[in-house]
Amino acid sequence: MQTKIFKTDDNSIAEAGRILKDGGLVAFPTETVYGLGGNALMPDSVKKIYKAKGRPSDNPLIVHIADLEDIKPLVSEINDNAKALIDAFMPGPFTVILRKSELVPDTVTAEMDTVAIRFPENETAQRLIRAAGVPIAAPSANISGKPSPTRASHVIDDLSGRIDAIIDGENCMVGVESTIVDATGDVPVLLRPGGITYDEICEIVPETVIDEHILNSLPEGEKPLCPGMKYTHYSPEADVYVVEGNVRAVRKKINELLEQNSDKHCGVLTMSRNTYNDALIIYGGMTNKEYAKGLFANLREFDRLGVDVVFAELCCDDEYSMAVKNRIYKSAGHKVIKTLDL
Repeated sequence: MQTKIFKTDDNSIAEAGRILKDGGLVAFPTETVYGLGGNALMPDSVKKIYKAKGRPSDNPLIVHIADLEDIKPLVSEINDNAKALIDAFMPGPFTVILRKSELVPDTVTAEMDTVAIRFPENETAQRLIRAAGVPIAAPSANISGKPSPTRASHVIDDLSGRIDAIIDGENCMVGVESTIVDATGDVPVLLRPGGITYDEICEIVPETVIDEHILNSLPEGEKPLCPGMKYTHYSPEADVYVVEGNVRAVRKKINELLEQNSDKHCGVLTMSRNTYNDALIIYGGMTNKEYAKGLFANLREFDRLGVDVVFAELCCDDEYSMAVKNRIYKSAGHKVIKTLDL
């Protein structure tokens, strides 16, 4: 398949919209990561998404809209908590799970009776969805399991030749996927942390709780309620270890690990501007928000540079910690080394 590369001019967006409406696949930028879009109302289009990514069929997709009124035909009910969250965080890096209507194919929801809905803030994404004239099912635009794409070049590396078109737009400003909240019950449940923090959600609905699997693997045989809960995600070719604690303790432990792995090409993703001998250093950012924005791009860069092992510092605890830990723990396959304070 020849993959077209589009810019963001009106003619390109219009052509990409036609491709989507007719059942083709188009990758596009959002404020979180690049998405791989297909017509959410066309089961054959949705099946193409799973095939292009190599994504397990029991991993549900998120339906993207470009107007709040577009939610109503897709769901059977919107309770008061859901409405409050929608009003507060849409458009934005936020996804709400609601009971689906008969309009939504089971292929989108992995046979579940709920649907995940997102209204992206990114202008290019909004223009594309409006040009398509249909809701767009879209997971991240990468080969399943690899770090999510935050630049068009990442999508080209993974999916060129597998999909109809890629919109070469702006880099993603958030850098990790949207926050997901299940609002189907009396008490909302945070299923995936992201660009909207738990504290921000609790300002709107204080009784919101956190799902126990956010920082742990989903038990074998249990069906994921939203994307990213069950399978290995965000993983580069390099072997990743998270080293967590205060700056001094993390630096000491990583130096020990580098010595133990002196026969390998090692990289360190830092939060503290620490320097390490005989390692390739990438500075990720001083805060978790900065760290998150560049996380996936930095993991891909280590692969490009041929690194065998990555030791990722985790030295900061703030309102964005949950989102970073959720992603980087999965990147490392939950290989986390917690250091004692020095």
